[in-house]
Amino acid sequence: MNLMCPARILLPGELVDAADGERVAQVYAGPREAAAGTRLAERLGVRLTVVPELVRRPDEELLAIADLHRGETVVVLGVDLGLRLPAIVEHTGDGWTRVQTDNEVTLASYEQAADKFRASIPAGPNTLLIDLLASAVPGGRVLELGSGTGRDAVELERRGFVVRRTDATPAFVELMRADGYDVDRLNAITDDLGGPYDAVFADAVFLHFDRAELGHVLRKAAEAAPVLAFSTREGSGEEWSNRHLDLPRHFVLWQEKPLRDLLTTTGWTIQHLERSQTQIGPWLHILAQHT
Repeated sequence: MNLMCPARILLPGELVDAADGERVAQVYAGPREAAAGTRLAERLGVRLTVVPELVRRPDEELLAIADLHRGETVVVLGVDLGLRLPAIVEHTGDGWTRVQTDNEVTLASYEQAADKFRASIPAGPNTLLIDLLASAVPGGRVLELGSGTGRDAVELERRGFVVRRTDATPAFVELMRADGYDVDRLNAITDDLGGPYDAVFADAVFLHFDRAELGHVLRKAAEAAPVLAFSTREGSGEEWSNRHLDLPRHFVLWQEKPLRDLLTTTGWTIQHLERSQTQIGPWLHILAQHT
């Protein structure tokens, strides 16, 4: 079967947030997932097709779906290909393989160049964002997502916060451990955030999440803490850049209104929003409370 310009096939690990932010042409489901497929299709405003043979003959059925939807994105529920889910899959000729997400490509770049990244960024913390957090939470237990080099955590602790340092990149985890700190490897997209905490802090982390991933993480953060402080880049669209690391990193830029809307739909209300300017462009620094 010729799969020129094949479909992007999303296999959600769970229905929550599946395909949010994607332009989905259709939803397919096995018989057992028909009810879940109906809810998802209604939410996305697309058609649902129940495929009776999807469980018994997943390879053949997925090939047929991919050939029918060349150049489009579809969601398929109820398929077990033995891959870590959620996943976008493609057929290599020998079978189905999981395609790395933009975030996973970015994490791989950080893994290869953690020392170079530390040397490329300012040594000082993001005092603007930390000031916003301290104005709402005068101390307490903070979950830091994407601690990176650990520069912000040091300042947070100096101000009386108890910080749980975390990062999804093993190289950053080892850098901070070598500096004498306790650090947990945690992927905000795929892992449980734990808690409860007094606040979640994420400096220059959410800009690597696509819009669906960010919505998912914001919902998890709302279950973990009543306060959220984060910074992200302001602008339109998305971009790939080899800046500083000579390796690809994916960035998602945000304008104020869409970001406010997303925060509202995920249970947050912005209390303070500050802007700053750097050599690579404008930034948003946001303090939000769980509503």
